[in-house]
Amino acid sequence: MTLTVGNKVPYFKSPISEDRFLSPDDFKGQKLVIYFYPKDNTPGCTTESADFRDHKEAFEAKKTAIIGISKDSLKKHKNFSDKLALNFPLVSDEGGQVCEDFGVWVEKSMYGKKYKGIERSTFLVNETGHIEKIWRKVKVTGHVKEVLEAL
Repeated sequence: MTLTVGNKVPYFKSPISEDRFLSPDDFKGQKLVIYFYPKDNTPGCTTESADFRDHKEAFEAKKTAIIGISKDSLKKHKNFSDKLALNFPLVSDEGGQVCEDFGVWVEKSMYGKKYKGIERSTFLVNETGHIEKIWRKVKVTGHVKEVLEAL
């Protein structure tokens, strides 16, 4: 199933640390930006995460929380988050179920070679847990400002 605007956000309860988990229910009553990115400590993902970090106050002013999701381990997320001083949680989806449920685990191609990977995507979820806007195949430059403008 492909998610579209108006769909209820898929439920997940995934780790952000050894003893803490997040789910969409934790954000009821506020808007939520969920951005999926391919891999910690890569140039595009570093730029995108730092941009969300740098604009967190603007999102908070619009009563909007931010979470990032990739298939990286909790340890990799912690190192990445510490290195960038991220001010929002990163969800670990090592098993890939959240990526599957959001339809971001897709076939990609590089230099003619096909492989599966995360399609850089962002979902804006409203206060009632429904998808308000979707960005797929995100280009990093200017994306965070685009999300802010949509709010």
